[in-house]
Amino acid sequence: MIIEIDFNSDEALYLQLRNQIVLGIATSRFREGDALPSVRQLADSIGINMHTVNKAYSVLKQDGFVKVDRRKGAVIAIDIDKIRAMEEMRKEMRVLLAEASCKNISREEVHALIDEIYEDYGGV
Repeated sequence: MIIEIDFNSDEALYLQLRNQIVLGIATSRFREGDALPSVRQLADSIGINMHTVNKAYSVLKQDGFVKVDRRKGAVIAIDIDKIRAMEEMRKEMRVLLAEASCKNISREEVHALIDEIYEDYGGV
């Protein structure tokens, strides 16, 4: 598992870890049913505290990206409630698009950026 953590970033380590795993799911590096490393294994391999990994796994579980199996540990299980995800995305995009509008970024430029980003995830 390749996880890139920036120890100089202002973003919390557990969020970086959570986001790296979500990106891994989106790019098919992690697939439905894949087991993630144990908390101890991942903490040791990255060089971070086990509590940080545990918090990232808890957030992933809460967000619907993983489930906890007694035998396998944390397992990729993509069952996000689409309506809830769309509402959250709408709220976040309102602010981003308002900022873009204030900076004179056109609708076409926004659409091109979205298309470019989606291509990174296989054009889903």
